[in-house]
Amino acid sequence: MKVGCCAYSYRQMLTSGEMSLEAFIEKAYAIGLDGVELTAYYFQTTDKPFLHHIKRLALTKGVEISGTAIGGAFCQDDGPRAEHVAMAKQWVDVTATLGAPWMRVFAGPVPEGADEKQAFAWAVAGLQEIATYAGEQGITIGLENHGGLTASFQGLKALLDAVDSPWLAANLDLGNYTHGDDPYGEIAATAPLAINVHAKTTMGDGQALDYPRIITLLRDAGYQGYLSLEYEDEQDPVIAVPRFTTYVKTLTRW
Repeated sequence: MKVGCCAYSYRQMLTSGEMSLEAFIEKAYAIGLDGVELTAYYFQTTDKPFLHHIKRLALTKGVEISGTAIGGAFCQDDGPRAEHVAMAKQWVDVTATLGAPWMRVFAGPVPEGADEKQAFAWAVAGLQEIATYAGEQGITIGLENHGGLTASFQGLKALLDAVDSPWLAANLDLGNYTHGDDPYGEIAATAPLAINVHAKTTMGDGQALDYPRIITLLRDAGYQGYLSLEYEDEQDPVIAVPRFTTYVKTLTRW
């Protein structure tokens, strides 16, 4: 397994302008990370000269652009959903230009007044369109377990099965299975379907994640991709991310 970091870990600094994407890549190199996941929210522009600049900087630092990440709300009727599909397609193009192999999306919440059956059909239609477009460029879409229809492993797998595309897989967020009493069981079930793992320090309910147990579960599932650190706790990420990196790298060595 490789260890990377999501730009989202430094969200306050990136949003305020205290840190640029270039500085984030430099920080990743200094920490000794293998790769970076570049979140759409923090791009100052998606013009090709800037994307080429970011791609070359990562290359010169020996840091992979492991993937990109957008949001998304596909559990909507045709008109509103089409806007999110168009946005996702734009970011597939960005991902391809950056040379990254995959892009994270959310299914989005079930709209008020809609039932889950209808929202499911809408989400499947949107995800099928995105996966088809992404596949034409060799990009895999990673659907995250992120509330709504994907709050449980069963819900996430139902969407993956319904879309039935080799270009749609799971982005396993270790902190997001908080709806039930067996999060590690759901992590183990999701791991074989995952192309990326978001590694948080805690569950959404604040409970610390058991990383020795998680690494064993991932290895047992044959997972060999990235652990992308997604730091969300209160401590300054400038201090916390390097410490978390060292800890996770220690566990993944053996």
